[in-house]
Amino acid sequence: MSVFDTTHQRAAWLVAILGVILLIAVAPYASGLLAAPLLYVLFGPLHAWLVPKVKSRALASSIVILAAVVTIVLPLIWMVSLLVGQAQDAANAIIGSPMLQKLDALHFGSFAIGPQLREASSKLIGMLGGGAVSLVSTAARLTLNLVLTLFGLYYILMDPAAAWRVLRPFIPFSDENVEYLHQRFGDVTRSTVLGSGLSAVIQGVLVGLAFVVTGLNDAVFWGAVTVVLAILPVVGGGMVFGPAALVLMFTGEVPWGIAMLVWGVVVVGNIDNFIRPYISRRYAQVHPLITLVGALAGVGYLGIVGLFIGPLALSYFFELVRMYQKEYLTEPS
Repeated sequence: MSVFDTTHQRAAWLVAILGVILLIAVAPYASGLLAAPLLYVLFGPLHAWLVPKVKSRALASSIVILAAVVTIVLPLIWMVSLLVGQAQDAANAIIGSPMLQKLDALHFGSFAIGPQLREASSKLIGMLGGGAVSLVSTAARLTLNLVLTLFGLYYILMDPAAAWRVLRPFIPFSDENVEYLHQRFGDVTRSTVLGSGLSAVIQGVLVGLAFVVTGLNDAVFWGAVTVVLAILPVVGGGMVFGPAALVLMFTGEVPWGIAMLVWGVVVVGNIDNFIRPYISRRYAQVHPLITLVGALAGVGYLGIVGLFIGPLALSYFFELVRMYQKEYLTEPS
């Protein structure tokens, strides 16, 4: 039987085809569109508190937008510009360090390890330089994503219930479960964003301070790198303080190298073990494995925003699976 026999079928296919075209068209701006509801979850309580104070929803929304720019957008822009501006300089400093110069003559049997390390380091410089150029070339798209996020946040704040009213008819669950899903959306978002973000910032500050105390260069840069990598639970901060400890040891600063390693494992590593569980108990239980896998998957599709959206998407998926099991697979009592 033809799938275009009836007007209903033809209309359905038209809607489906146009929907796919639109999804392809907006895919480059997905991070901007998805970031708006995430910011609403974080700043919605502030907006609700402001509205009766200033007697204007529009003014309260504008104040919240300004708060989001000052507390989140500007620090992110600063961090990205720092990473782009200093990444290649930091790589050059590592390659020119006494440690690698000493390793040039290192051999393992007949295999020359030193020259191989030197070649790998040169490739690293090229990759960092290329990454910086690539990031600059996508500045226009990043700016558009940021504009979409802020406009989206403004209009959600102006009518918070509107988006949910639009989505509700398409959610195939009972009103009770839909309300539960609505609540879990906020809880999981706050748990993931606040837990990951706060833990990452604290780890970045602590690693930066360790660089200052031990005399390593580019403390601010490597602190910013730690903030980005620390979004990944368990392994994140260790990708910075571990190599830093080795650099200190290979350059003759063995006590400082040991101190860096102890500081990283005992203090920096346990920040993540303390902050995330505390936030999870406060809002929602999100397993660290979900955060790790989701962040790795999300960053490949959405860039740095994917570090947050990836874990959230994975968490929402499991929430939907649990809801489906509860509503459609559980035998009624």
